[in-house]
Amino acid sequence: MKTFFKRNKLKHFSAIIHNAESILIVPHVNPDGDAIGACLALKGVLENMGKTSYVIVPNEFPEFLQWLKGSDSVFDYERDQIEVENLFKKADTLFCLDFNDFDRGEDMKELLSNFQGERILIDHHPNPEVTCNLVISHPEISSTCELLFMVLEECGLTKFASKDEAEAIFTGMMTDTGNFSYNASSPGTYQIIGRLLEMGIDKDKVHSNVYHTFSEDRWRLIGHSLKEKMVIMPEYRSGYISLSKKELDEFKFQPGDTEGLVNYPLMVKGIVFCALFLEKDDEIKVSLRSKGNFQANKFSEKHFKGGGHMNAAGGSSELTLDETVKKFEMLLIEYKTDLLNSF
Repeated sequence: MKTFFKRNKLKHFSAIIHNAESILIVPHVNPDGDAIGACLALKGVLENMGKTSYVIVPNEFPEFLQWLKGSDSVFDYERDQIEVENLFKKADTLFCLDFNDFDRGEDMKELLSNFQGERILIDHHPNPEVTCNLVISHPEISSTCELLFMVLEECGLTKFASKDEAEAIFTGMMTDTGNFSYNASSPGTYQIIGRLLEMGIDKDKVHSNVYHTFSEDRWRLIGHSLKEKMVIMPEYRSGYISLSKKELDEFKFQPGDTEGLVNYPLMVKGIVFCALFLEKDDEIKVSLRSKGNFQANKFSEKHFKGGGHMNAAGGSSELTLDETVKKFEMLLIEYKTDLLNSF
């Protein structure tokens, strides 16, 4: 397996873990499969090494990930604020997984930025803006879970990973690549999958637990989105779905219910760029996906205060939902040449 790491970074990583006594592991707000998978995998490895570790999420994570081992011991900052603040006071080591800016911790931003112990970042998003003692950032890797496995393997720590940790890693790799349909062209990705299979994962069970446990309300929300809310604009090779807070409430929206919904317009023949707009209490959440060489992350950075990967990005808008959608439609006119020439 090709290594991406300098020897001094691996030594530094091993030394931090060896010396740590109380370890916190934190993902970004609205944690997805990659974030939760990486956190629970690392927690399991550390505990198998005899270390004390805690996973703390800024807010609730999707139910379809709560079958992973260790998910029942996760602290939710929105729910467990006092306990979390006490853990931060006592801990000596903090792992920041799957985010590159403390802003992505939202209400936990100050806890993260003011932490006085060792801070380690492991992430695959471009242009990290956090201050850490050790930064392991590789945007060319498909997922933070894949990157974490590579680090553990290079440091000789995968011997402390059981089938449970391997399934958490596979969950993150699978969900962050759309079931290996994008950002998953490196042979190294499949070499790691081979290693995970050797460790005993049941890939079919993982797939079923993630994708075959939708609630009736979630399916009806998807049906409503496709029938009533999906707009296809073939003249710009683009499409979008927008959902108001009223619509989300109507279908009893739960965290994770819109996971993957942004990809549906991209499945229409000829479409290379799409968006999902979700109305929240104080902002519009924007998710963007693209095919080929159209840079969704640059589009998001310039127009929606966001960023991400070339073909998968996110952002936000302080306009109303209708105004945000109108802005997106007007921007497509500006980008028409790039969209028509995307390959």
